Amino acid sequence: MPKSIWLLVIGMLVNNIGSSLIWPINTIYMHDHLGQSLTVAGLILLINSGAGVLGSLIGGYLFDRIGGYKSIMLGIGITTLALTGLTFWHGWPHYVIFLTIMGFGSGIVFPSMFAMVGMLWPEGGRRGFNTMYIAQNVGVAIGPALAGPIAQFSFTYIFMSNLAMYIIFFMIAFFGYRNLETHTLSRKKEEREDLVKDNENGKRKDKATFYSLLIVSSVFLLATIAYSQWASTMSTHMQGLGISLQEYGLLWTINGLIIITIQPLVSPILNRYEHKIKKQLVIGVIIMMLSFVVIQFAESFTIFAVAMVIITLGEILVWPAIPAIASRLSPKGLEGMYQGIVTSAGSIGRMIGPFFGGIMVDQFNMEILVWVLCLIFIIAIIPCLLYDRPLK
Repeated sequence: MPKSIWLLVIGMLVNNIGSSLIWPINTIYMHDHLGQSLTVAGLILLINSGAGVLGSLIGGYLFDRIGGYKSIMLGIGITTLALTGLTFWHGWPHYVIFLTIMGFGSGIVFPSMFAMVGMLWPEGGRRGFNTMYIAQNVGVAIGPALAGPIAQFSFTYIFMSNLAMYIIFFMIAFFGYRNLETHTLSRKKEEREDLVKDNENGKRKDKATFYSLLIVSSVFLLATIAYSQWASTMSTHMQGLGISLQEYGLLWTINGLIIITIQPLVSPILNRYEHKIKKQLVIGVIIMMLSFVVIQFAESFTIFAVAMVIITLGEILVWPAIPAIASRLSPKGLEGMYQGIVTSAGSIGRMIGPFFGGIMVDQFNMEILVWVLCLIFIIAIIPCLLYDRPLK
C-alpha cells in the first residue's frame, strides 16, 4: 500500500480514537448527569448528526473545489475549537452547542479522507477503503475501552482526551497531507479536461450513476438507523439490566478486535469476488438483522456480546463496500461530492436513529423497538438488490 494511503489511515485511526471516546457516553452523560430524558438525548444526537450531514455535503463540495488538504484542515480546526470549549464548559446547554459544532467539523473531514483514498490509489480497488475501515474500527476498539475507566474518574477527562487526540490529528494532517495535495490536484485537472472532451455522454452517465448512488446511500441510511441504537438506547437499556458502563465499553472493544482480525482475512476473498458486491451487501444486511433478533432475548452481558459479534460480522460486509461503490460510481471531478453524499447518508441515519429509538423506548418499550429495527433491515435489502438498475 502506498505511503500516502498509510498517512490517511493513521489520521483516520487517531481521529476515531478521539471521537469514540465521547460518543458511547453521550446518551449516558445527558441522561444521568444532565438530567435529560432519552427523547431529549436522542434529539441532541439528532442535531449533532444533522450538523454532520451538512458538514459532509460541504466537505465533499470543498474537496472538488479547493482540494483535500484545505478541506481536512478546516474540519479539524472547527472540531478542535469545539472540543476546547467542551473541555471547559460541558453543562447544559453548552454541551449541545459544542456537540453540534463538533458534528459539523468532523463531517467536513470524512468525505475528503475517503475521496483522497480513491484518487491517490485507484488501482487499489476496495483495498484502500477496507484499510480505512479497519483503522476506523481499531479506533472504535481503543476509544470505548479507554472511555469507561476514564469516565470513572471524571467526564472532564474524556473531553480532554478527545481534544488531545484531535491536536495529534491536526499535526499529522498539517505535516503529512500537504504533499498529497499536489498529486491530487494535478489528477483532478486531468479529469476535468477529460470531462470537457466527453461532455454529452458524460451527462447521461452521470445521471445514471447519481441515481444508483442515491439508492445505495439508502441502504447505508437504513442500516445506520438501526446500528446507531448500539451507541444510544442500548447503553441505557444495558445499564437498566445491571450491566456496567465498563462492560458496555468492552462490547465496542470486542467489535473492534473482530474487525481487526477478520477483515484482513476476508478482504482478499471479497476483492476476488468484487463483481458480486450486491450479494455481499444483502448477506451483510441479513446478518446485521440477526443480531437484533438475539438482542430480543438478551438479559446478560454474554448474550449482548454474542449479538455484538454477529452485527460486527455483518458490518464487515456492508460498511466498507458502500464508499467503494461510491468511488466506482463517481464521475471524474466529482469524487468528493459522491463521497459526501454517502457520508451524509450515514450521518442522517445516526441523526434519526437515536431520536427515533429514544421516542420508541419512552412511548413503548425496548422490545417493540428491536422488532421495528428488524423490519428496517428487511426493507434495506430492497435497495441492495436494485441499486445498479439505473446503470442498466
